[in-house]
Amino acid sequence: MADQNQPQIVIHTQYIKDFSFENPNAPQALISAEGQPEIEINVNVSANPQEQERFFEVVLSITANAKREDNQLFIAELSYAAVISIDQAVEDRHIHPLVMIEGPRMVFPFARHILSSITQAGGFMPLNIQPIDFVRIYQAGMESRNANQAVAPDNDADNDGDIDGGAANGSAEKDSKTPKKGKKKS
Repeated sequence: MADQNQPQIVIHTQYIKDFSFENPNAPQALISAEGQPEIEINVNVSANPQEQERFFEVVLSITANAKREDNQLFIAELSYAAVISIDQAVEDRHIHPLVMIEGPRMVFPFARHILSSITQAGGFMPLNIQPIDFVRIYQAGMESRNANQAVAPDNDADNDGDIDGGAANGSAEKDSKTPKKGKKKS
């Protein structure tokens, strides 16, 4: 295992890969603010190996969809990425969980801040996304991946070198309110 004084994971750069904010029913949705909105949060984690050995692009994608009754308030979509590297002292068997758990955990506060700021700039209260359990997302993704491999062991449709975080329902989703499997709403 790596020396305790040496970082196991290094962020070389981080950036907004894709970003969208829609406020389709403004100004009416901002004027008639009766009742609490229902906000659905979906989270997806993926990683792409880079040309350099042990370098990965980790992408944390968060979608926030807010409605009040049947009226759409806003839709915010952010893919926030970082290029990270894993120390040579880390055993190969630890790379996948390190990339898929610690990578998104390190960039989450930045993505959270961007979404909070944009919802406020859109005329709404700042969206305060609660901390995400990336270990749970990783475990659910591995369970889903193992179940899919057990069903179709010869069908390797995703043989593109990407590392997928997965989750319940197969896409590393976390929804922040409803305590459904793989979904949570706020």
